[in-house]
Amino acid sequence: MPVLVVTGTGTEVGKTVTTAAIAAAALCRGRTVAVLKPAQTGVRAGEPGDTAEAARLAGPLTTAELARYPEPLAPATAARRAAMPQIGAEAVAEAAEKLAAGHDLVLVEGAGGLLVRFDDRGATLADAAALLGAPVLVVAPAGLGTLNATELTVRELRRRGLTCPGVVVGSWPREPDLAARCNVADLPGTAGVPLLGAVPEGAGRLAPSAFRRAAPDWVAAELGGSWDAGAFAAAAV
Repeated sequence: MPVLVVTGTGTEVGKTVTTAAIAAAALCRGRTVAVLKPAQTGVRAGEPGDTAEAARLAGPLTTAELARYPEPLAPATAARRAAMPQIGAEAVAEAAEKLAAGHDLVLVEGAGGLLVRFDDRGATLADAAALLGAPVLVVAPAGLGTLNATELTVRELRRRGLTCPGVVVGSWPREPDLAARCNVADLPGTAGVPLLGAVPEGAGRLAPSAFRRAAPDWVAAELGGSWDAGAFAAAAV
């Protein structure tokens, strides 16, 4: 998959660290990687954004941002309030295609969830994925409520004719509660796609060298790693 779109069931679910883990696993295999953030919100000019964090954790990769807005809002709203240009799905797809021409893997990390709007015409990450013909990975939280949100996201991808290779738990707790443990077993059946990884809670606070060594163990072979869903589920019971 030369381009993989990374979305979440919402905001603050671990998309950036998951993106970094997939990038690190690819880099460990000698692949060239680019990370594209179509719209970075809540970060001012000169401050490090999500692509910088992915590069800090994963290692040497190409980063690209199409727009940056100072307020932590949906991109369309943030752009409107800042009187700044909005971006459309076509611009996202064009940027990803250009990066794909020179890299083995391009990771496109969305802002918030799948249907967060880029512009006032209603363009979303799903529209960009459709233009690219790219699969969309869903990052979900571990705990209560994730079954509903994950199933809704995957259903919308299917409704649009988009491929979802699976789900990654963006922050697996050190001490998972009953809901988190049950969700490991229930997510594949509820969402209808496999569980493809679980990133440990606090992984983004690791030293980069430790993150890069461990990252392949957090994502499945489909994402370039060695994570075993069966073994993880058995340990989570």
